[in-house]
Amino acid sequence: MIKEKLSLVPNEPGCYLMKNKDNIIIYVGKAKKLKNRLSSYFHGTHTGKTAKLVSEIADFEYMVVTSETESLILELNLIKKYDPKYNILLRDDKSYPYIELTNESVPRLAIVRNVNRKKKNHNRMYGPYPNVSAARNTVNLLNRIYPLRKCKTFNKKPCLYYHIGECLGYCSNEFDLVKVKEMENEIIKFLKGDDKIVTDKLKKEMELESEKLHYEKAKELKELLDYITITLAKQKVEIQDKIDRDVFGYFVDKGYISIQVFFIRGGKIVERHSKIFPLIDDETETLVEYIAKFYEKDILLPREILVPEIVDSSLLSDFLGINVIVPQKGVKLKIVNMANDNAKIAINEKFELIKKDEERTIDANETLRKILKLDKLDRIEIFDNSNLFGTFNVSGMVVFVNGKPSKNDYRKFKISLDKNDDYGTMKEVIYRRYFRVLKDKLIRPDLIIVDGGIGQINVAREVLNSLNINIPVIGLKKDDKHTTKALLANTPIEEVEIDKKSNLFYLLERMQDEVHNFTINYHKQLRSKGSLESIIDNIEGIGSKRKEELLKKYKTINQLKKLNTEELEKILPKKVSERLYEFLQNY
Repeated sequence: MIKEKLSLVPNEPGCYLMKNKDNIIIYVGKAKKLKNRLSSYFHGTHTGKTAKLVSEIADFEYMVVTSETESLILELNLIKKYDPKYNILLRDDKSYPYIELTNESVPRLAIVRNVNRKKKNHNRMYGPYPNVSAARNTVNLLNRIYPLRKCKTFNKKPCLYYHIGECLGYCSNEFDLVKVKEMENEIIKFLKGDDKIVTDKLKKEMELESEKLHYEKAKELKELLDYITITLAKQKVEIQDKIDRDVFGYFVDKGYISIQVFFIRGGKIVERHSKIFPLIDDETETLVEYIAKFYEKDILLPREILVPEIVDSSLLSDFLGINVIVPQKGVKLKIVNMANDNAKIAINEKFELIKKDEERTIDANETLRKILKLDKLDRIEIFDNSNLFGTFNVSGMVVFVNGKPSKNDYRKFKISLDKNDDYGTMKEVIYRRYFRVLKDKLIRPDLIIVDGGIGQINVAREVLNSLNINIPVIGLKKDDKHTTKALLANTPIEEVEIDKKSNLFYLLERMQDEVHNFTINYHKQLRSKGSLESIIDNIEGIGSKRKEELLKKYKTINQLKKLNTEELEKILPKKVSERLYEFLQNY
């Protein structure tokens, strides 16, 4: 079927969608010539992730467009829509802090991450900064030198900043707008990379304080100067125009692509970004797609982007709406080559770590798939339950995709059944989760792992059968040291031994730890919100009169926890006091 479809594909620009046997889209790509690109997947030999992708392809679709720009836009929209398994490798989860100089009559300095939510104020964003600490240190430095407004709203009277000289008291005093504008301009110059005005100001102030014999103050100013010269004076480059530009470099080796990005601001490299992931598609298409996606998440577009010669600069210029250049000679080419060299160094340094991480996650996940004889094992949902003597009954669900946690998919469940009933809890949480999966047409997992043994597995399977959902359910058997000993799987249920030195064992242990910690943290959150009154209600043998007497004498949980059983027996019968004491010690 695929061979016949390939013969009909035109050699026009467009996008293609690869599907697995369940008709799920697992990869989206684009090409200048669709026929050539699609044929390349089904002819010749492939290695690494490309071979894995090809092994799962059961069918494909394609869409012809009129230009490469249209195909790039369509590709990114399709990736957003379908979130294909193999395109996830191109996701970039890194975001950087920026410093915003607010656009107000008396501006403030603020640290922001979600820069794309502030589209009207992009021209007053400066950065990116290596991390929040670097941005915070810069803001603190400028706030000490320039007495700008610190509060988000004007207070009715001056605050502490006014009294220590870091604010002019704009909320209650008249102020000179010309002076405010002057401070604003100097701050902007500094944030754009020109630190001369600030350093000159600090030097002059330091000399004055020294002449007045204020040596402690002079020492503080000296430390600020050192901070600017050492921390803020980043690696200078030879371009003198001070245009904001980003530089992309790449290197391909052993089936992986390494991408390096330099952020150049004010003639200095203020930050660099590195990404290494398996190469599935053509390296040219991969690099173009990566650059196009790079600016979707909280990275501001610069005035100019420099790219290697394999990149179609005109395509990216049309798509991003800014100047994208492939340098041919001179300083700009030298900087692109430097980015390429750094990409090569990064992959050489990190390759062994990347391979080990794959063995611990993806390879271990594949081993589990083979043991359970599943056609595919992309998504696993793991459940755990927690309660305290039947109270604050909760469940947690964590999700692993291709052997790695997918934290955005984690879910918490507050169980309505308020008693110690593991089977009832399991029945409720499985029903609630997978009824929702059916109702909202959510992604179904390929495997469910439940907390507990054969009983919990059977309860979960019964609920899934009642919903007419066919998803394998397994459990994990633990030894006397509470570590995973075997899988409880198959029908009828049997034990499948796990080698404790294997990567699969470590993956299962990680899954158990992750779901347990997630659920326990939720349980603690609920307990911390629980009032003393509601806690007493959970103790058998405490009626309204005894409850009233306890609340009258002891106002907080901590006061009650300090009591021993003899002290509690002054109000409660012996068995009830022991029951309350045990509850409180475990609370």
